[in-house]
Order: sequence, then structure tokens, then C-alpha cells
Amino acid sequence: MSTLRVYYPLLIVGAIIGVFATAFIIAYAMIKDKKEAIGFDRNMKDSEIIKRMAHYGLAYKKEYVVIFLLMLVSIANSIVSPLLVGHIEEIVKERFTMEELYVQVAIYAGVVILSLAAQFVQAVRLQKLGQKILSTIRQDVFVHIESLSQNQLNHIPVGTLVTRETNDTEAISRMFTNILVNLIRNVLVISGILFAMLFLNVELTLMVLCFVPFIMLFTLIFRKFSRKAYRKVKDGTTNINTFLSENLSGIKITQIFNNEGKKQREFRERNEFLKSARNQEIFVFSIFRPIIYMLYISSVMVLFYLCAKGYIDGTSFMGQTLTSGVLVSFYMYINRFFNPIQNLADMFNQLQSAFASAEKVFTVMDMVPEIQDEPDAAEIDHVRGEIEFKNVWFAYENEDWILKDVSFHINPKETVAFVGATGAGKTTILGLVCRNYDIQKGQILIDGVDIKKFKVRSLRSHFGQMLQDVFLFEGTIKSNIVLHEDSFTDEEVAEACRYVNADSFINRLPLGMYEEVRERGNNFSAGQRQLLSFARTIIHKPEVMILDEATANIDTETELLIQDSLEKMMNIGTMLIVAHRLSTIQHADKIIVIDHGEIIEEGSHFELLEKRGAYYELYRLQYEEKEA
Repeated sequence: MSTLRVYYPLLIVGAIIGVFATAFIIAYAMIKDKKEAIGFDRNMKDSEIIKRMAHYGLAYKKEYVVIFLLMLVSIANSIVSPLLVGHIEEIVKERFTMEELYVQVAIYAGVVILSLAAQFVQAVRLQKLGQKILSTIRQDVFVHIESLSQNQLNHIPVGTLVTRETNDTEAISRMFTNILVNLIRNVLVISGILFAMLFLNVELTLMVLCFVPFIMLFTLIFRKFSRKAYRKVKDGTTNINTFLSENLSGIKITQIFNNEGKKQREFRERNEFLKSARNQEIFVFSIFRPIIYMLYISSVMVLFYLCAKGYIDGTSFMGQTLTSGVLVSFYMYINRFFNPIQNLADMFNQLQSAFASAEKVFTVMDMVPEIQDEPDAAEIDHVRGEIEFKNVWFAYENEDWILKDVSFHINPKETVAFVGATGAGKTTILGLVCRNYDIQKGQILIDGVDIKKFKVRSLRSHFGQMLQDVFLFEGTIKSNIVLHEDSFTDEEVAEACRYVNADSFINRLPLGMYEEVRERGNNFSAGQRQLLSFARTIIHKPEVMILDEATANIDTETELLIQDSLEKMMNIGTMLIVAHRLSTIQHADKIIVIDHGEIIEEGSHFELLEKRGAYYELYRLQYEEKEA
């Protein structure tokens, strides 16, 4: 009985660990059932995420080999120094000379300095490499977003895309610069320490390894808890970014209608959700880290007990006598054995964050662009401007038809206007011509050839689009006119501005065409932005021009300038116009009246007036409003 009593402390430690393990296994089983019920788990497997992220890292495999070699040198301190300290302890116990002690201390200092130097060089190279990978990922995401159709982009909030491009890619980058390298480093450290402990004392090493299954068990359990927490954090971050992107852009409307209180409440709800998710994340981690620390303390207590027992009773442990040098070395090794595991716990945040972010990024990149080139699509060098719709049916969603069996023909260099009530399908027609969307039935021809036979990029290069809501980028007037082209001279830009009467206000600006354009061009009026869009179109010399409500919400003086510009542009090529102001389309070669997605009238201005149909009624109503 007395012999068994000696092992009571060990049995108590084992019982405590067993109780914790049982409690966490029960919690794991409960959360697993709940997960299946609510479906919060990610759809993409970890192995698939790792494989796709590895694609970016493998491009720099030579650099990673160098970093790996530096890592081997940097971990020498963790593996060698406990042996040196234990050896020094043995020397100090016996008679020794100072020269012998100095040698041992010098060796220890040399190992530390060499390890720190290698770690510094490794960190610098790794951070530079991480920036390269981050830049590549962001470029790939941006290019893919640009390839998505307008219909797909309409279904994704801008704030969500911004989050994917910034926060989420940053989290993926940390996978390469921090998580992955530290993971490998910790595995190497654990492996090296394990071999060193086996070399030093096999029996004590086996004692330490008794705690490893519990470490793996707790890590597996808390991995499930943390995954849920990190997913909520990512969703909350995305919701806030989306809310801010929309409401900061529309803050003027909020202020005009005294809607600040409601928006504050809506933001508070999202903010509270994110705070709750963060708290859940902190709670999960606050349990996991102490549990690992408990295992570390337990192993140290067992080590001290066995070593003390050996010295007090004069016995040995499993046939080997335990010395003070072994005790010191093993104490340092246990600390360094559990420290990488604790670091893994610290990295758990970043690991789950990177996986959650990677899934969101790859989900965007997995979106197949709806508008793609056909396998036999060809370049188109020149467009005469002949356009034909043949029995075209189109719907944005399912069979909620916007256009119903629409057919018409436009000759080269004709000016054709589309009129009708809001929602009749006018703007949709303009979007279909340049293949912003694909039709469900029928055929659209350019110069007698189906537009699907041309490469999308090549087709759109022959169109110039002038929309009601003109978008200007931050930069200068010139950069907004030439866009991606660098070959246009100042004289060419100035000539395009003169042609469309934009010079009437540009010449009055202090810096002329180099005047700064602020966000969305809010330092220019709607009419001035429209004239700049005309200049942008003209300078690129399109064969087909599209104007969608180009004269809406324009003052009378600017409308006269725009009207003069339109008359000039009608001589350049085929022009398609959508306008509510019928006075701006009286000189069109053909006017097509659309109602509920169907063509009900077609002819010139005077021909349609003589018919006294739908166009006549629209014209009469506008004339009476003008007279009033």
C-alpha cells in the first residue's frame, strides 16, 4: 500500500487532466450536433484551401529554401542550450576551473548570438517575400473581379469586394509570412527537443510524451470552436465594411432627410454583432491557452516530483538515477517543448482567420464570369456600325422578361433613339449591344455577324458609352479623358474637349486639363461631368456611340452645349440614344418606341407625330409641361 501511495500525486494529476478531457469531449459532441443543424461550418475543406494557397508560395520555393536553412540555424539555441546549461550545472557541482566555465559560457553565448542573427535575417527576408505574395494575390483578385459581368457585380455589395481585396488578402499573406513559417519552426523545435530529451533520458522523455495525446485532443476540440468564432468575426467585419461603403457614399441623403438616428441604430446593431463575435473569439482562446499551460505545469510538477523523490529516497526512476544536471536540462526542455505548442495556440487566431479569409477570397475567384469569349471568338478590326436585333428575349432573373421578341435593324452611321416609360427596356437594349449581358433567346448582329463570334474586349473597344451617371476617377481631367491610354498628347485632348464644347469650362480652370478631379468628380457639375464623358468617348474614336439619358438633370445653358455636341457626334458613326427629353432626339434618323419590353412604334420624329400614337402622346405631354 505504501508503494502505491508514492504514486498518488501522479494519479491526481492524471485524474484532473482526465476530467477536463471528458468535459471538452462532451462539449465537442454538443457543438458538432448544433453545427450540423445550423450549417455554420465552411464549405471548403482545409486541404483544398492549403492546396490553393500553396500555389502562390511555390512560385518562390527557392527563397523558402534559404529561409528554411536560416530557420535551422535559428532554432539551434532552443535545442543545444539546455544541454549546455545542464553540463554547466554538472561542472559547478564538482571542482572546476574558471577557464573551463568560461569556455562553456562562451559556447553558450555563441550559440545564442548565431541563433539571433539567423532569426533576424530570416524575418527580414520573410517579410519582403510576404509583400510579394500579397501583391500577387491582390492583383489576381482584382483582375478576376474586373472579369465578372455587370449582372454578377450587381449582386455583390461593393463593401464586400473591398473587404475581400484588402482585409482577407492580408490575412492570407500572414499565412505565408507568419503562420506557415512558425508552424514549420515549431515542428522542428519540438522534433529537435524530443530527440535531445531521448538522448538525455529516455524514461523522463516518455513521461513528457504522456501529455502529448491530451494536447492533440484539446487542439482538435478547440479547432471546431474557434472555426465558428472566426467565421462570425469575418462575417461581422464584412457587414460593417459593406454598411460603411454604402452609407458613407450616401451620407448626404441621410443628412437631408434627418435619418442619422436610424443609421446610427443600424450601425450599432452591426457593431454589436462584431463585438459579440470578437468576445466569443476571445473566450474560446482564453480557455485553450490556459489548458495548454496547465499541461505544461503538470509535466513540470511531475518532473520535480520524480527528481526530488529520487534524491530524497535515494532511488532511481525506471532504472536510472536522476541528477541535478538532468533536472535542469529537462526543466528547460519541457518549457521549450510546450512553448512551441503554446505558440501554436497563439497562432490559432491567425490560422483560422487565414482559412476563413482564404475561403471568402477563393469563393469570389471561383465565380465563373457570365460573359466569356466563345472558343472560336475572333478579333474585330473595324465596325461599320450596322446593328440588328432578331427576336431577342432577355431577363435579368429567370423568366421575368424585360425584352420580349424584340427585332429591329439599324444602318451604319444612323442615329436611332429609344423612347418609352421607365422600365420599358430601353437601357437594357444598350447594354445588350455591347454584350454587358447575354440574351436568353434570339440573336444580336453587328455588321451581319453574331456578337458572340467576337472577343468581348475587342467588341467593346469599338463602342463609346456616355451614361447619365458619369463616373470620374480621382486624378486629373486629362487622366479621366484618356483613361488607360498614354499615347494621347495634350493637343489631342484639347481638340476632343473643343469638339464637345468641354473647353468652355476647362479653359477657365487654373490648371486647365490638369485640374484635380476629386472623388467621383464632385467638384464638377453634372453638366460638366457629362461634357467630359463626351470628350472621353470622342478621343477614342468609337464606331458606335451609346448615350443613355445624357441630357437628364442638366441646366438649360449646359443642355445647349450638349445639344450642339450631339449634333456633331451624329456625323461620326452609328449612335444609339435613350432620352426622356424628346426635344433632344428630333433629328434622329429613327425613333423606336418601347412599351413593356416590346416595340410598339418605329419611324422618324415627324412620321411618328403623324401617326398620333404613343410617341405623339409623349411629345404632347412634354410640350404642355414646357408651356406650363
